[in-house]
Amino acid sequence: MTDTQRDERTRMIRVDQAGEFGATRIYAGQLAVMGSRAPHSAEIRAMADQEAGHRAQFDALLARRGVRPTALQPLWSAAGYALGAATALIGPEAAMACTAAVETEIDLHYSRQLEELERSKGSADEDPELTDMIERFRDDEREHHATAMASGAEQAPAYPLLSAAIRFGCRAAIRLSERI
Repeated sequence: MTDTQRDERTRMIRVDQAGEFGATRIYAGQLAVMGSRAPHSAEIRAMADQEAGHRAQFDALLARRGVRPTALQPLWSAAGYALGAATALIGPEAAMACTAAVETEIDLHYSRQLEELERSKGSADEDPELTDMIERFRDDEREHHATAMASGAEQAPAYPLLSAAIRFGCRAAIRLSERI
């Protein structure tokens, strides 16, 4: 594997771990506001548990490969929690709109990474472990998006504006976490 390819894999792992960490913080904020009895709390709890599993696997991969996490993790912790709490305060549909927006961007992000990894298939820089993780997690994220949409995400107040703002924030967080 060349230094450039190694750097690409390092960025992938760093940003993906940051994203899974951020997702756990968003759900923590939502559940802190909603509790266990609000509409969609059970769905949010199930998605939160799945994201915690994703994060644990990326944490282990970081450690095995000697990749440092993003230096922005304290910021993502606070921002994720605040986003989760704020959307839950708006209402259960806004919490689901948050999930739908985040998962839309994560699906696109993971799909781009898989395209990049596909180009190395059959070569010395092939990375089946990372490819498998990203494929599995992307499928889970797509399920989360479907759950959010089925749970009324589009019924949230100012859904198009809310979704666009969250998606923009996700894209910015992805770009920053790849490098910092």
